[in-house]
Amino acid sequence: MAKVTPCFENGNIAVAENLVGGKGFGSSELFVIRAQTILPRFLFYYLQSSHFKQEGMASMTGAGGLKRVAPEVLRTHHIPVFAPETQRRIAAYLDAETAQMDALVAEKEQMLKLLEEKRAAQISHAVTRGLNPRAPLKPSALPWLGDIPKHWDLQRSKWLLKERDERSETGEEEMLTVSHLTGVTPRSEKDVNMFEAETNEGYKLVSPDQLVINTLWAWMGAMGVAQHEGIVSPAYHVYRIMPELLPEYVDYLVRTEAFKAEVIRFSKGVWSSRLRLYPEGLHEVWLPVPPLEEQRAIVAHLSAERERTAGLEAALRDSIQLLQERRRALITAAVTGQLTDML
Repeated sequence: MAKVTPCFENGNIAVAENLVGGKGFGSSELFVIRAQTILPRFLFYYLQSSHFKQEGMASMTGAGGLKRVAPEVLRTHHIPVFAPETQRRIAAYLDAETAQMDALVAEKEQMLKLLEEKRAAQISHAVTRGLNPRAPLKPSALPWLGDIPKHWDLQRSKWLLKERDERSETGEEEMLTVSHLTGVTPRSEKDVNMFEAETNEGYKLVSPDQLVINTLWAWMGAMGVAQHEGIVSPAYHVYRIMPELLPEYVDYLVRTEAFKAEVIRFSKGVWSSRLRLYPEGLHEVWLPVPPLEEQRAIVAHLSAERERTAGLEAALRDSIQLLQERRRALITAAVTGQLTDML
């Protein structure tokens, strides 16, 4: 069972079975719990109950993303004692019920994935080929880009993206974060634990419509155009976007898989998971430059498509959340004896 946040709260737990040689090993951030007077499968579910989780979360110590459950919780927590046969019935019941719920969640998550893949394909096509399927094409001579509309221009990002390195004097501006999932967003909107420096003085200033790249995670696509005034880590890079490009068009372009693959080519590092994208690398990348009116049309089209599917995506996410809440409630009720008369 995971001991650190947010893995503990998320229920990262498993029963070790069919190990080669009967043994395995894991991180020191795991609790290894050996059931002695209780059935392992029942214990597996009990440790996912809100009854146990609440006590575990209350015991956590540490700072930011390094909070851990206190080992004393495992030594002192009182688990309801049921007869072995009752434990077996509870575990079997939860195996069946949670399997059905998990299957429904997986089905809805697959639907979300398909919607996201379709949207990614639409974005990639629109920002590299435009909206007119009959537009004459020309070779770009860039493997990541392929053919582009004949009337589009190609320019090096060195001429289109100018680095900005201005620092905060007080560190009191809103902290922004950059991820491959959400682009540039205020940290206050993130429901996660993050490291916090003692002071944010000297952090880089960001203005709306500027491109921000997370140097360490650019290879994953952690970049985007800011919509808010704020500050970012000094390890990030901030760029002003020249008038030839609309910021909204750039935001769509830089978060495509094709662009991500291209910047990886110019990133530096020994291991693929440790690549870093510096300004000199980014400035080697060539960008498509459609006429501004066409960029506006592309942005409007993609925004409309997003609005069209937003309702369905929200409904799927709400349904997944409801199923997960029901799963947690069912487990808690079963392992605390509230359903024994039904089993």
